[in-house]
Amino acid sequence: MVEVNLIAVLLAALSTMVVGSIWYSPIGFYKQWAKLANVKPDPTFKGSKMVLTYLAVFVASFITAYILAHIVFFTNQYSGNSYLLDAVLTGIWVWLGFTALRIFTHDTFEGRRKQLTVLNATHELITFLVMSLIIGLLPL
Repeated sequence: MVEVNLIAVLLAALSTMVVGSIWYSPIGFYKQWAKLANVKPDPTFKGSKMVLTYLAVFVASFITAYILAHIVFFTNQYSGNSYLLDAVLTGIWVWLGFTALRIFTHDTFEGRRKQLTVLNATHELITFLVMSLIIGLLPL
């Protein structure tokens, strides 16, 4: 039976919101990202539209963290290394295989600039590392 710490999953999901809000903020890479992605501020992004968007993103982040915790559990059962080491290594491999390369594939076919691909993939790497650290530091 798979055992995951739901508190760790919840914190890992919340961490994605924190990382994203810093990464894509004016103190982070907002200007570069907006220019590369050709994104303009949306004056209608407030109220219920904003709440529903952030709620949907949180649900997606929770599911990602929950699945990552499952994969870490299986990895640790198989390898027997420290839970933290297995969590971090698993996070890196999951990021590379299921996130970075998928971003690269889509961006290549959509003709997006390489700088945007690197910016978004690096954001995802930091996100996965933080989630992995939380999951690894809070085993059952």
